[in-house]
Amino acid sequence: MMTDTPDTHVSHEEWTKEGLAIIVIGASGDLAKKKTYPSLLSLFADYLLPRNVIIYGYARSNISSEQLREKLRPYLTKAVNDENVIDDFLSRCHYQSGPGYGDSTSWQHLDKEIVRFEDEIAHAKGVSKVNRLFYFAIPPNVFAETGEAIKTSCMSSKGFSRMIVEKPFGKDLESCKEILARLGKHFDETNLFRIDHYLGKEMVQNLMVMRFGNIWMENMMNRNYVQCVMLTFKEPFGTEGRGGYFDQYGIIRDIIQNHLLQVMCLLCMECPNKDAGEKIRDEKVRVLEAMNPVTLDEVFLGQYEGYHDDETITNKDSNCPTYAAVRCFINNPRWAGVPIIFKAGKALNERKAEMRIQFKDAPAGEFLFGTKVPRNELVIKLQPDELIYMKSNIKTPGFASAPIQSELQVQYDTRYFEQNGVSNPDAYSRLILDVLRGKSAAFVRSDELIRAWEIFTPVLHRIDRENVRPHVYKTGSRGPDEADAWINDKSGYVRNDDYVWYDGNICRKTGF
Repeated sequence: MMTDTPDTHVSHEEWTKEGLAIIVIGASGDLAKKKTYPSLLSLFADYLLPRNVIIYGYARSNISSEQLREKLRPYLTKAVNDENVIDDFLSRCHYQSGPGYGDSTSWQHLDKEIVRFEDEIAHAKGVSKVNRLFYFAIPPNVFAETGEAIKTSCMSSKGFSRMIVEKPFGKDLESCKEILARLGKHFDETNLFRIDHYLGKEMVQNLMVMRFGNIWMENMMNRNYVQCVMLTFKEPFGTEGRGGYFDQYGIIRDIIQNHLLQVMCLLCMECPNKDAGEKIRDEKVRVLEAMNPVTLDEVFLGQYEGYHDDETITNKDSNCPTYAAVRCFINNPRWAGVPIIFKAGKALNERKAEMRIQFKDAPAGEFLFGTKVPRNELVIKLQPDELIYMKSNIKTPGFASAPIQSELQVQYDTRYFEQNGVSNPDAYSRLILDVLRGKSAAFVRSDELIRAWEIFTPVLHRIDRENVRPHVYKTGSRGPDEADAWINDKSGYVRNDDYVWYDGNICRKTGF
């Protein structure tokens, strides 16, 4: 059992001394089992939840609390290697089923159970304030009925009530506005937190300090020095039984319009006058407002061979893209004319997500050294390993004097975590903790969502309407054969084929 609680960086905050009821909606689903509950366990194990915490799962599955615990256990053991902590955590996990997510009777019953918990800790421990956190691990088509039922039957009368809502936030501008309007009837921006887990990744959260805490970086981040900005997402597997869902969205909706666009906003925004939620989100919106809607000539689409073999895909002639490259521009004084390239794909040669900034040629470098001088690049890797490196030029070692490219590098695991045996918290744990702390910077505001869909909806509708056919590529490749030439032409990117990245063990050539 949780007894003596050590001090943490949040111990001084009032909510940690209050009670907390967490309600995971969709508790029997994959998202809850694989992400939500393990992330809650990580917070619990690190003493980042209040001592007086209880967790209720709500879903339509007709199972008991004990059956839910048994379903969760295999996923929890991957998150924390301590059976006593897991047992303590599971003892706090309960389950409530209902015929539907909007069933008011079921929510009233759950409210009574939570009130019973509130009364117990009030009498036994003198805790008079108890907050509620609702995690919507459910499809967006039931957001509204769930929110309405919570609003009428299960809001806290003794503390805050906050909602975490998962993407997708619609399929286009119209559906997004509909979801926002239906949820907006019951909740406002102070208690509604729209989660994009990429905003919880270490290297994304690091951007504020990197951009505005280093004078050298801020001075280089503009159109005078930057040739292009690339944001890349790669997965080595296909739809794997999720094709029925994925075929309704495609890679642009699934990755580019949200994850990569959000990361780009943080990478390219102006400095807010304070490191605070609304100030940061204001600057992100200004970036989006400076972008024109994407047109079809700025999009390259691909689909891997065998995509239609997924049995869950009913349309065997689907043009759904599993690969896309998109070029955009930010039309403001800092970034005017600098190509912003988004690239995302499934069934590719590796798992990777990164930001890559290629700088312009060194002035008169070729005249000075009598040979081409490779361009500098700043690479920030989000996954699978957190890594920052600057591709810089040095003299060729030995008797030669020609410029050769090497890297200035910080690898997070070896630099910060190898010695003490800990690791970075996962993105969901960070974001759930931010909600409890009332920090909104890493969540998506409604005007951000609307503007993002305004940028992408016209081209998405045209792709669907005109049945634009994607380029076919082989599974396990870097994507369609024509993609590199298209990206290089659109971005002005110049690849240094002689560069070899040294990882401490082997040398290997790397793509971008």
